[in-house]
Amino acid sequence: MGGHIGNAGTFLVETLFGLYILIVMLRLLLQWVRADFYNPLSQFIVKATGPVLAPMRGMLPTIGGIDLACVLLLVVLQLGELWLVTGILGQRATVSALLVFSVAEILQLAIYVFLFSILIQVIMSWINPGSYNPVLSLLYSLNEPLLTPARRLVPPIGGLDLSPIVVMVALQLAAILLVGPLRQLAGTLL
Repeated sequence: MGGHIGNAGTFLVETLFGLYILIVMLRLLLQWVRADFYNPLSQFIVKATGPVLAPMRGMLPTIGGIDLACVLLLVVLQLGELWLVTGILGQRATVSALLVFSVAEILQLAIYVFLFSILIQVIMSWINPGSYNPVLSLLYSLNEPLLTPARRLVPPIGGLDLSPIVVMVALQLAAILLVGPLRQLAGTLL
């Protein structure tokens, strides 16, 4: 199925799956950093993912603060998205290639979540410093495990906190060194 219908189908599948994958990723990351469970955004994420994760959580434990049910759901959703997209486009791919590409996409999404959350936090600190917002509270909770070690490495210089720049550079390097090779490996498995 090519042309406009294939493009429309691909767009629809990627959008719907992408939004839900993002919500599941946020749940995983917010659980990992132990963000405020009673935050309104946290409550939305829990309610949106709860029905799907509830049966899986009984079978899969949480290890080191990482909810394996969320990880499995992310992999299954990403794998399903890629399988549907390749089917819509009339392409063939092996399960191993799709699985490796799924892991690469999930890692890329996690990196993007941190990059954009740090960028939003920095911009909001310039626009309205010291204000409270439930979303900003979650951003601070999400970013602090990355920013705190960076602050120890590069202390503020003249009142300017350079730790977000250090973390963003490190995240970009992680994308280059981890995601890139995984995508190449998936390409060789095709």
